[in-house]
Amino acid sequence: MNALSRREEETLLKTAKAKALKECDPVVKEFADCATGRTFSVAWACREKYKDVQDCMYQYTGPEPMAAMRAEYLRLRNEQQASRDATQAA
Repeated sequence: MNALSRREEETLLKTAKAKALKECDPVVKEFADCATGRTFSVAWACREKYKDVQDCMYQYTGPEPMAAMRAEYLRLRNEQQASRDATQAA
């Protein structure tokens, strides 16, 4: 079986987002510092910082990283299933 269930897909996305937030923490902090004390002006005053956050997050949650993460997950799941089948056959 080479497809993910909805639950597995959601779990992978949550994992990717958590990793992205951890890796992008310095960039997110810069944006937060810029946004502190602002209301409406955050839209233009911190535009570049927000774009930096989006770019950083995309490195971990974009289509290519997610496809690689899915492929690795499927590979590991298939290996585990194969080892279980071999154990049961013995």
